[in-house]
Amino acid sequence: MAKTKYRVPPLKNKAPVWASTVFMGMGQLLFQKQYVKGAFYALIELLVLINSKYFIKGIVGLVTLGEPRPDLPIRQRPNSIFMMVEGIIFLILLAIFIILYITNIRDAAKLQRDYERTGVYPSTRAFMSSLADTSFAVIGLSPAMLMILFFVVLPLIFSAMLAFTNYSSPHHIPPANTVDWVGMDNFKTLAGRSLWAGAFGRTALWTLTWATLSTTTCYVGGLLIALALINKNIKFPNVFRIIFILPYAVPAMLSLMVWRNLLNGQFGPINRMLIEWGWISQPIHWLSDFTLARISVIVVNLWLGFPYFMMLITGVMTSVPADLYEASEIDGANKRVQFFKITLPMVLYQTVPLFIMSFSFNLNNFGAVYFLTGGGPTDLATTQSGAGATDILMSWMYKLTLDLRQYNMAAVLSILVFLVIAPFSIYNFSRTKAFKEGEL
Repeated sequence: MAKTKYRVPPLKNKAPVWASTVFMGMGQLLFQKQYVKGAFYALIELLVLINSKYFIKGIVGLVTLGEPRPDLPIRQRPNSIFMMVEGIIFLILLAIFIILYITNIRDAAKLQRDYERTGVYPSTRAFMSSLADTSFAVIGLSPAMLMILFFVVLPLIFSAMLAFTNYSSPHHIPPANTVDWVGMDNFKTLAGRSLWAGAFGRTALWTLTWATLSTTTCYVGGLLIALALINKNIKFPNVFRIIFILPYAVPAMLSLMVWRNLLNGQFGPINRMLIEWGWISQPIHWLSDFTLARISVIVVNLWLGFPYFMMLITGVMTSVPADLYEASEIDGANKRVQFFKITLPMVLYQTVPLFIMSFSFNLNNFGAVYFLTGGGPTDLATTQSGAGATDILMSWMYKLTLDLRQYNMAAVLSILVFLVIAPFSIYNFSRTKAFKEGEL
């Protein structure tokens, strides 16, 4: 039997709704005796009307980003970036006003529907009492939501909008020059056959290679060390664990800068030691050769990152019931079979989500690259685009922003990186208990 859908009865008197539609709060004030609520809504619209010229100016400025005024002193010329930020702020305020406007109309309709059913409007005291009970969460979270809007959402929108402008050095840096909207031109430049396209393809490919190799080597390295230290024949395993955890305990930036000096091609201790031992006759350019620099980055990251997986996998392996191994030995399984049939499946089941999270982290692992190689080495092509041999997309964005001042291209890269990282983050979040069950 089909279920009968509940239909909301039509209003007999729509005057309060129309009044609140014409001006916020009028339905509550004139018809429904909701003086506190109506005054609040009316005050909101009055403030918007009084400051409407600023809203119009801000939104127009966001659309035009200012007109070039070479006749004015530089300080008096329109600043396109300030106008963009102001326009975004007014758009957010306008969105908040629209939400309140719709809420005001729906509230008037709900009050009128309740009145037609009961014949009584709620008193001011009843409204204040219900406000403390039903709207406490909304009122309490409002300051936090405003902070999120202006300190999280606004910068995200601003950085995304820069990707559709020509905000770059040397011809479009305010206030000396204005910034213009260019639509999808920046994306077409990265997708076409140009210096930028080649740099993007090379850097994106290396970023994926770097994230895959750095995550895999750290995971496998941590797994092998954990297997070695859990062996009963190893004496003093805790001492070795403390030694191996030291690279992870020291700040990564300091470790990377030490390694940068150790691998210096001219006066680095490693080269000097190898020459004194007679293993090499000429210094090895660890960080100035394209291939060696990439290998060095991966090896140093392995030294920094394997302790994390070592401790993680050790904890997983110690939680595997000993009965499984005893039963497998009775069935004639050797150590190799036990590893592939018991240990490895259990470890993978527990750590694959963290492996994926580590992969997404390494896609953005700015420090591991920048503090060791600075993104280099470079040649003529990489110098012009700013993307060195070991630069990943994140370090390239940093150099585009601070060194080359190509803010528009850096914004394009940030959008592309987001499109790559977001699926991994969503996947990891969707596997959490809080997401599946709706609670912590």
